[in-house]
Amino acid sequence: MSLGYTQPLYLLPFDHRHSYLTGMFHATPPLTMDQRQAVIDSKRVIYDGFRQALLCGVPSDVAGILVDEEFGADILLDASRNGYVTALSTEKSGSEEFEFEYGDAFAQHIEAFQPTFAKALVRFNLEGDAALNERQTTRLKRLSDYCRRAGPKFMFELLVPPTNAQLDQVGSEGGYDRHIRPALMLDTIRTLQDSGVEPDIWKVEGLDSPDDYERVVEMARHDGRDEVSCIVLGHGADEEKVRSWLQIAASVHGFIGFAVGRTTFWNPVADLLAKKITREQATARIAQRYGEWATIFERAHHAQANVV
Repeated sequence: MSLGYTQPLYLLPFDHRHSYLTGMFHATPPLTMDQRQAVIDSKRVIYDGFRQALLCGVPSDVAGILVDEEFGADILLDASRNGYVTALSTEKSGSEEFEFEYGDAFAQHIEAFQPTFAKALVRFNLEGDAALNERQTTRLKRLSDYCRRAGPKFMFELLVPPTNAQLDQVGSEGGYDRHIRPALMLDTIRTLQDSGVEPDIWKVEGLDSPDDYERVVEMARHDGRDEVSCIVLGHGADEEKVRSWLQIAASVHGFIGFAVGRTTFWNPVADLLAKKITREQATARIAQRYGEWATIFERAHHAQANVV
């Protein structure tokens, strides 16, 4: 199967589980039936916001959702029936090490939903625990090989958290993000590719320099990977920071879109649960914010295209 994905992709991710349960619902597993249903219902609100955004002008052929099987199985099935782009998370939530949510049965769970993408979120720092990196790489190659063989595209969400030594070197997380993380991201992408891990899309943390985005694309596409693309993630950042990341990424050829979740849905869902707003108002706010991200990205992308 050919490697890569070049169509625009405006992704609304709400596959959050561990952080969502603890931060939004102040709950920890095992959940009661009522707790579980409340989580499922809240994710339906997010999905309804996504669908409302399509009615309000976000092009359906570039829009997509990323959701988990545990609380979003019905959503995934409905989205597939409606022809939306879908991405299914494969990783165990709340773990610092990439492991399959369903262990050796990961393939059967992917096949049950036939998503456009199988997504893996991975924390990987080349200067961190070598044994951990090796274990993760082995599992990721297994997923990569499965996707090449079985059909779903492979989306790799790369997080490069700092080690204590790296933080000590620059004194702050901001310094790490500016001076160390960009080069580490490149080295990590190359190392994983050399190990046989071949994503169709790299979902990467925001960067503050167009040059850094360009280098990420160059690395993602080197050695004949000409149709591999990148999208920028929101990482729960504030609206101003997300806007900046989207505008810069949209100006770089090879960045085809974004995946902004918590900044889109967190406050509306929290206000709904607190009974500050109605379900309809929460849905509308999610739709509006998701639509704003699409507009920002499209305008920046077209502005750059006109310059070129």
